[in-house]
Formats: sequence, structure tokens, C-alpha cells
Amino acid sequence: MAKAVLTQSYIALNGSDLSSSMTKAELTIDVEAKDVTSFGSSGYKENLGGLKTGTLNLEFTNDYASGALDSVMFPLLGTTVTFEWRATQSAVSVNNPKYTGSVLITGWNAGGQVGEAAMVSVSFPTQGAVTRATACRGARRGAAHADGRPARDP
Repeated sequence: MAKAVLTQSYIALNGSDLSSSMTKAELTIDVEAKDVTSFGSSGYKENLGGLKTGTLNLEFTNDYASGALDSVMFPLLGTTVTFEWRATQSAVSVNNPKYTGSVLITGWNAGGQVGEAAMVSVSFPTQGAVTRATACRGARRGAAHADGRPARDP
């Protein structure tokens, strides 16, 4: 099984590449478990998948200069913006899928501790669907996506 160390992840919010400031990115997608247990369930719980929800957790080294991170993010408060995250800054591929969607910018913080790097940690809820895409067009016959699905010929 292949292993990866994240050293050059890509993150864009509202079309702005913020990768050079990012120190951590986590996209979490969850599905509600809806209990549908009945008397015919043989004593075991049964569940169906319900609504999906997602959160984009990011950590940055903050920069207050004109045109830098703080001046890009602060005006976005309260708005819904697009995001794109990839494990590496390389082109999208079966080994480097991109995750895209929209998030609501629910907060921003500034400040820090004396003598420490100015860091900012944020969590934004997703809005609508989150998609995972790979570049499979023109793949050789019999090729597959990283998750095992067969690639289609163009």
C-alpha cells in the first residue's frame, strides 16, 4: 500500500491560491446514520445513510500585509465561496485527485502569542455537494481510478 507525506498540498478559496500560507488541511465528510431497526432485525441495529455534511479545517501562518492572507480572507466573512484541495500541487490525476465544493466562511481570527508565529485555525462548513475528481480522460484501456473504479475511455 502506498503511503504519502504531505509536503506541498494545494488549497484555493474563492479562486485564490493560499497554499504558501497553509500548514494543515483536512476535509471531513460525514453521513448521518438513520436507525431503521425493526422487530425483524434479528436483534441487530440497522441503519440507512441520511444527509451528508462536510467541514473544511484549515490552518495557516497569517500575514497581514496588503494582498496577503488576512486581506484576502477577512472580506469573505459570511459569504459562500468555492474551494479546491489537492494532496500535491501537481496536476490532477488518479494519484492526485482534487476535492471541490463550496464552504461558508463562518469566522476568521487574528492575533497570537508573544514570540510565536501568527497562526490562524478555521473550520468552514461545506455547502452542497463535495466532489472528488481525477483526470482519467484518455487513460489506457483497463486503467482504473485510485479508488478502484474503472476509468472510461473518452
